[in-house]
Amino acid sequence: MARKNESILDILMVLPWWVSVVVSALAYWTLAILLPSMEFESALFKGIATGLPHVAPMLALVLLVPAPISAFNSWRKRKLLDTQKSVATIRDLSWKEFEELVAEAYRRQGYQVVENNRGGADGGVDIWLKKDGALHLIQCKQWKSQKIGVKVVRELYGVMTAEGAASASVVCSGMYTQEAKNFVTGKSIDLVDGPQLEVMIRQVQPVQSSATVPNCKSAPVSSSCPRCGSELVRRRARKGKNAGNEFYGCSTFPKCRYTKRI
Repeated sequence: MARKNESILDILMVLPWWVSVVVSALAYWTLAILLPSMEFESALFKGIATGLPHVAPMLALVLLVPAPISAFNSWRKRKLLDTQKSVATIRDLSWKEFEELVAEAYRRQGYQVVENNRGGADGGVDIWLKKDGALHLIQCKQWKSQKIGVKVVRELYGVMTAEGAASASVVCSGMYTQEAKNFVTGKSIDLVDGPQLEVMIRQVQPVQSSATVPNCKSAPVSSSCPRCGSELVRRRARKGKNAGNEFYGCSTFPKCRYTKRI
């Protein structure tokens, strides 16, 4: 979400790096080619158009500055996610790194992601997601010792209703109170706790061989899905009577839904 006094350079820094390249090229073409080729009756406008080609290279260069910054930030966020090993390492992150981690996890699931870059709360929403035309809201809570209570969830539900979002999620590195869990019953709100977040992270990390990664929680390399032959990965049930229990599931889920008890 753009801030009130946010400049175009600030906006370009949080967009994909190629957007800066496109904007820079368009600006150069407009100032150096399009406007000077147009016929103006006003002598003032003619004078301005004549001088634009001299300004075009400098403006185009300025608009290219956000490109390497954006590319570096994208690389940093990918590395941040790929290096997470457990809930413990996730809890060691700063609140900003935690938000970036969650955003990258959803980005890898195919969502269009817009992060809140204001450096603080924004109506209870830290990340806006879009997929198949539907809006989803995410609030992140990097609380290490305190359970997330119903007040946080209730406020997010109000924002979800006001914005007409299809669903909302609270993502934390800890746990939720029972009152918070009771509140979301029958509502389009998901409560993602620390263990569930760890599973989500592992599901979108690059597949690594357990033969080369010590203490890897994935299934052994020899464990393959009997239905499709893909690798089995270790997961934790988030809902239902088996919530909290770990199991092996096919890495191609939801295409293949094979599961195996541990």
